[in-house]
Amino acid sequence: MKAARFSRFGGPEVLEIVELPDPHPGPGQVRIAVRAAGLNPSDWKKREGLMDEQLPQTLGYEAAGVVDELGEGVADVAVGDRVFGFCAQEGAQAELAVLAHYAPVPPSLDFAGAAALPAAIETSLRALDQLGVESDSTLLINGASGSVGSAAVQFAVVRGARVIGTASPANHDYLRSLGAEPVAYGEGMAERVRALAPDGVDLALDVAGSGVLPELVDLAGGPEHVITVADFAGAQRYGVTFSRGDAGRAVHVLGEIGELIESGRFSLPVAQTFPLSEIAEAHRAGESGQVRGKLVLLV
Repeated sequence: MKAARFSRFGGPEVLEIVELPDPHPGPGQVRIAVRAAGLNPSDWKKREGLMDEQLPQTLGYEAAGVVDELGEGVADVAVGDRVFGFCAQEGAQAELAVLAHYAPVPPSLDFAGAAALPAAIETSLRALDQLGVESDSTLLINGASGSVGSAAVQFAVVRGARVIGTASPANHDYLRSLGAEPVAYGEGMAERVRALAPDGVDLALDVAGSGVLPELVDLAGGPEHVITVADFAGAQRYGVTFSRGDAGRAVHVLGEIGELIESGRFSLPVAQTFPLSEIAEAHRAGESGQVRGKLVLLV
C-alpha cells in the first residue's frame, strides 16, 4: 500500500509517499480502505522532530473509509460498512489503515467530514470532562475557532454552559453562530473577558497554546480551574493540567457524535482537502495558521 512517511526531520519537503506492507487487524480491530484521513498540528510537529525521535515515521491517527477486513471477534460492523475512527497505531494517511476505535459514519457526512472528527471531538470532550463543565458553568475557551476549539464550544453549549471564546475578529460571527460570546485575543484579552464576565469565569480551556495561561489562571481563580491541550511547558510552569490521552481517552464520543450531527447541534467544517500525493502542500497550509476548520487528505 501507499503511505505518507518521512525518514528525516525537516520541512514539508521531507514528506514522501512510499510503498509499505499491508497492515492487518488484530482482535477487536477492523481494517479500512481509507477514503480520507485527518491532518493535525501534531503531524508537522512530529515532522520537525519536536515530538518523537524515531525515524522513519508514518503519519496520521484518524481516518474514514470502507471496512475491508475484520479482526477476530468483531461483530458490530461488516465488510463494506462506512466507518471512521482512530488507528491502532499511526499510519492513517495511507491506502489502508487498522482502526482500534471506530463507529459508523453519520449518514449526512461524506468521508472527508467523518475523517475530520475523531481527534477534535475526543480532545475537546476529554478536556471538558476533566474540567467538569456543567450547565451552570461559565467557560472561557482560548482559541475557540479552530477544529478542537469549535468542537469544545459546541459540546459545552449542548451541556448548557455559558461559553466565551477568543478568536480573531474575522471569526467572531462564526463563534456567535456556535453559541459562544466572542472576544479578540491579544493584548487586553483579560479586560475584554471581564467586560463580559466581571467576576471572571468558572473554568478555562486553552486550545491555542498562545502563552496566555497566566491570564487564564487569573480569570478562572486558580490553576486548578484551567486545562491546556496545547502548552505543555506552560502547564508545568503555572501548575495547570495538561490534558493528554494517556489519562483516559473519551473515545465513546465516536459513537455519540452522530446523534448531535444529525440533529443539527454539531458540525465541524472541512476547510480544505488535498490528495494524499500533495501532503506537503497540506502541511504548508496547516502551518500557515490561516485555516478555519479541518484539513483532510483524500486517498
